[in-house]
Amino acid sequence: MRGSRETTADSYFRCSDAERAAFEAGVKMGTIYHQFVGVPLSADNVRTLEKAIEAGCGVQPFVEKVTVKIDRSMLRKKRGQYDYVSLTGEMLDVRMTVRYRTARVKASMRYIEKMNYPLMFIEETSKVPAR
Repeated sequence: MRGSRETTADSYFRCSDAERAAFEAGVKMGTIYHQFVGVPLSADNVRTLEKAIEAGCGVQPFVEKVTVKIDRSMLRKKRGQYDYVSLTGEMLDVRMTVRYRTARVKASMRYIEKMNYPLMFIEETSKVPAR
C-alpha cells in the first residue's frame, strides 16, 4: 500500500523506475561503505557484523535482499587486548537486490584488484510486473 509519504517522495523524481531503483541501490551501497568502514573487527565478531549490516540495510526502502561477506583472510584470532583490525573496503563483498515499482536492480560492491578500489556497480536491471 502506497501512502502519502511515498507519493510525496515520488513527486521529486523525474526518472524511470529502473533509474530510481539504481539510485536507491547506490544510496544503500554508499551508506554501507561509509557507515561501516573503520569498524573494529576480529575473527570472533565478523559474522555478527555481516548480519548487522544485512539487517540494517534490509529495512531500508525498496530492498528485497542483501548479503554481506567480509574477507576473513585479512582477519586473525584476537591475541590480546589491542589486537584487532579495522574493516576496509577491500574486505567487503556486498550484493543487493532493490525493487522499485516495475524495476529490479541487482547491485554489488566488491574490491577490484586491478583498480585497487572497492567498486560499487549495477550488475543487472530487469523489468518486473507492477505490484
